Amino acid sequence: MKKLFSNIKGDAFGGITAGIVALPLALAFGVSSGLGPQAGLYGAIFISFFAALFGGTPTQISGPTAPMTAVSMIVIAGIIAANDGSVEKALPAILTVFLLAGIMQIGLGAIGLGKYIRYIPYPVVSGFMTAIGLIIIITQILPSLGYYPKVDADFVETFKPQAQEVILENILKEEAGEGILVLEDFKVTIDRADKISAADILQESETLAAKDTSGALGALFAIPRAIKNINWLEFGLAFGTIFIVFGFKKITTKVPSSLVALVVMSSIAVGFGLNYKPIEEIPSGIPMPRLDMFSNFSFGSITPYIFTALTLALLGAIDSLLTSVVADNMTKTKHNPNKELVGQGIGNSIAALFGGIPGAGATIRTVVNINAGGRTRLSGMIAGIVLLLVMLALSDVASKIPAAVLAGILITVGIGVMDYKGLKAIPSLPRDIKFGPIKFSSEVLIMIVVLLLSTFWDLIYAVGIGLIIASLMFMKKIGDLTAERSDVKPLKEESWEDEADFPQKLQEEVFIKHVKGPLFFGSTSDFQQLTLQIPDKATTVILRLGRMPYMDQSGLYAMEDMLQDLKVKGVDVLFVNLLKQPRYMMERIDIIPDFISEKHIFKSFKECLSWIKQNIKDTH
Repeated sequence: MKKLFSNIKGDAFGGITAGIVALPLALAFGVSSGLGPQAGLYGAIFISFFAALFGGTPTQISGPTAPMTAVSMIVIAGIIAANDGSVEKALPAILTVFLLAGIMQIGLGAIGLGKYIRYIPYPVVSGFMTAIGLIIIITQILPSLGYYPKVDADFVETFKPQAQEVILENILKEEAGEGILVLEDFKVTIDRADKISAADILQESETLAAKDTSGALGALFAIPRAIKNINWLEFGLAFGTIFIVFGFKKITTKVPSSLVALVVMSSIAVGFGLNYKPIEEIPSGIPMPRLDMFSNFSFGSITPYIFTALTLALLGAIDSLLTSVVADNMTKTKHNPNKELVGQGIGNSIAALFGGIPGAGATIRTVVNINAGGRTRLSGMIAGIVLLLVMLALSDVASKIPAAVLAGILITVGIGVMDYKGLKAIPSLPRDIKFGPIKFSSEVLIMIVVLLLSTFWDLIYAVGIGLIIASLMFMKKIGDLTAERSDVKPLKEESWEDEADFPQKLQEEVFIKHVKGPLFFGSTSDFQQLTLQIPDKATTVILRLGRMPYMDQSGLYAMEDMLQDLKVKGVDVLFVNLLKQPRYMMERIDIIPDFISEKHIFKSFKECLSWIKQNIKDTH
């Protein structure tokens, strides 16, 4: 308890700032999900508070995120479509999926799976994050143009034959469940069909129209129609929002530009009495638990959704722990991955009970919290309380926000979440695979496969396929390298023979580290701890790399980060016996010579020792 209140001023400022930043995003993610702005707010309130209270990353701010919302809206759309297009009818099943996802996250943390998230290679993460950005951008183009498929009468009309087919199929399923033999008593079917009204057919047609344009692929095909039916007012509101979000950042970053855009554009729309489409009304009052999800509960009813819930649980785990790593780098601390998963699971479970959409650790909000002074879990709890107070006091005002403004904010989120570092590296990565006369990079292939499959098919299947491809390619590379160096034996972390003559008086100033084995996505976490092993008095680090035969993109960036940290501390780094493939990788992104000059690369330890004796003096 004493530790919780050890940084009250910093945590209060960090939590309030993060809560303000989270407000427009929570509303936007809620609308985007299909459950309405209140679902985004409820998710942000409860996940932020309880994930902070029980989690393993003290500075992390949690809530609805782009990846979690991208998957959630697909889940929600599918369940709503299966329930005759009725959100209220589908809501118990939807919240059950979210609750299951939270419980599964608690289970993942309890059995210790958090530490295995680091084995996801960089190209898979890169392709996945870029796909999330594309999905959000593409799906928000329609509302930013003021186009809503359900209200396009001509478009809805084209689905009426299919709607009648679906309705008849539902009647036949009902009769089969009741034991009625249709071919023997077709009159019952006709009587039931006669009770279907034009309004029922129209409602089903609207549901099918919305389903046809859902997801990135559906929205992409609907864009030409949206452009023909563009609503210039809605487009102006969305464009103005995007302009302010990016433009205001050039003026100052101390005030969240998304919040400024939300306030300015909403004020213009309301103040001038414009005829715009507002978001759904946000209920006032304290959120109440949705216990109706348990009214018809049975294990049989949740069976179809178990894999869907697992998808959300795994995605939330990945999303949260990646943000935890960012927080660690900023605060120079170490998070507890399994405890973090338990905290996220508790937050998501409670959010589901109150009708909120699921979430995870949010990178932007976490960075804002840390920069504003947040250092303990109290900051995340305060962020949740701030959102609750805003909802209670300003729900009527928030209900007047234009839907196009939130679409514009989401487009900027989509642009921001894409992995530009990975995209920029594409031309410079080595082409290590040959297919006939064509040579291409395995890292790029994995990233593009994950990117395309995630955007236009299924996010989790895409990650799974990416992991399989990465694993197979890695095994082949290591197999080839191991065959070439089959006489190499593993060594303990101890002095090697040629280090016996190292001057005793320089042992405090010079730190020697042996890097043994490939530096790849599965070993980067341990490698990143290298800077923590270096004594405070050390001015020079010797990396002996003769037993590091291979380095992948994840290892490359881990090496770059470590060298950057050492450079900031004023520590010189020397390479000994750098092998061909790692050297080639480091030259491609200019680690050599930007961080390590040629004069600091030695073919043998003897040459390095000679340089040490000439250039490093005993300070004692």
